[in-house]
Amino acid sequence: MIREETQMQLDLVRETRGGEVYEYYPLGKHIVVAPGVCGGKPTFKRTRIRVAFVLDLLAAGWTIEQVTRKYQASHLSAAAVKEAIQLAKKAFVKTTPALRMAT
Repeated sequence: MIREETQMQLDLVRETRGGEVYEYYPLGKHIVVAPGVCGGKPTFKRTRIRVAFVLDLLAAGWTIEQVTRKYQASHLSAAAVKEAIQLAKKAFVKTTPALRMAT
């Protein structure tokens, strides 16, 4: 079986904030991959909070409100957490093959 792979081409974005240059590849409005940050894993923009970590908290029973309250100093918003859930859902649907059920 030949599996067709598609790669997403993302453009590197450079922003200057507080005199510092911040480079990242946007995966969404709030989620990025920043070279040199967290081993190139997806994080919430301008944080070192890995998306997988927050998804693990949600899977463990935390609410979005609990997560955003705990990480409010990092300015993690409910919109950002919801975006992580939606991107995870899209990735799951995209990588899960449809099965044909015998009738």
